[in-house]
Amino acid sequence: MTSISTPATWLAGYIPDIPTPFDDNGSVDLAAFARLCEHQINAGVSAILVSETSGEASTLTSAEQERIIRAAIETAHGRVRVIAGAGSNSTRHAIELTQRAEAAGADAVLSVVPYYNKPTQAGIHAHFRAIAISSALPIILHDVPSRTMRELSDDTLLRLADSRHFIGLKDATGDITRLLRLRSQLPAGFRLLSGDDATALPFTANGGDGCISAVSNIAPELCQSIFSNCRSGRPQTARYLQSRLAPLIAALAKESPAALKYALCLLGFMSPAVRLPIVELADAAKAEVASAIAAIGDEDIACPVEIQHGRLHEDSLAHFQAQRG
Repeated sequence: MTSISTPATWLAGYIPDIPTPFDDNGSVDLAAFARLCEHQINAGVSAILVSETSGEASTLTSAEQERIIRAAIETAHGRVRVIAGAGSNSTRHAIELTQRAEAAGADAVLSVVPYYNKPTQAGIHAHFRAIAISSALPIILHDVPSRTMRELSDDTLLRLADSRHFIGLKDATGDITRLLRLRSQLPAGFRLLSGDDATALPFTANGGDGCISAVSNIAPELCQSIFSNCRSGRPQTARYLQSRLAPLIAALAKESPAALKYALCLLGFMSPAVRLPIVELADAAKAEVASAIAAIGDEDIACPVEIQHGRLHEDSLAHFQAQRG
């Protein structure tokens, strides 16, 4: 578990927002989940995020979230940091989730701006401060106005960032100008990460520290290469690699996380099952995802051994094979 006094040097690059697999009975499939985590660890990520947006956290019970966090920590075995989603529109519940994550051994939590309630900036500040004083875990703030209907204003962010409890921001606004405004005003070591795969490259090129990503679940090595080329002063190579991922990023964004789960099903990692109110993809969307994956190429898409033994849904496999000829 990471202390709040430890600089978050590991909070950089592409960090996957890992989905939660479900089995045929609708229960969490911890074996498939461990496989997803291991795939990312082998690809060289510095951290993994679990039980958050892609993980359908809003449909998980507190006990399920705790089991998922513990499974991630057991799989990581100290090789990477584990960030636990612990957000809620109830401050009391967010505190409970944060404390559960701490007890389970998480290295940090990701805490989203309270949704649905439409709090004022004063309320948002008080919400996060209450969470901070309840736990010794470092907190990464999550600003995603398209889901919460309330933004984390620049002023509120700067006030929170003055506290050592807050180590970074997942910015899912897609607004690159915000990064340019904030970078020089934030404390040294405070990490700014994109939460939007489509704009992650310009975000990083303009001083961002990386991306908390959905597409990294599919092509982690390619994502890491985009980041390293951008940071090493090879923008043309980074742009080329990003262009190869663009159709898949667009397909995943349309119906997340169902599209992500379907993509991982095609690759043999998990079932495409989701929990209501999310439903599985229609055939046209399935074809779009399969086509986008096929276009990337085998050399940048890794599959687990199980794919060789036919552990895919028949309709998914048919779409995939049709796209690859």
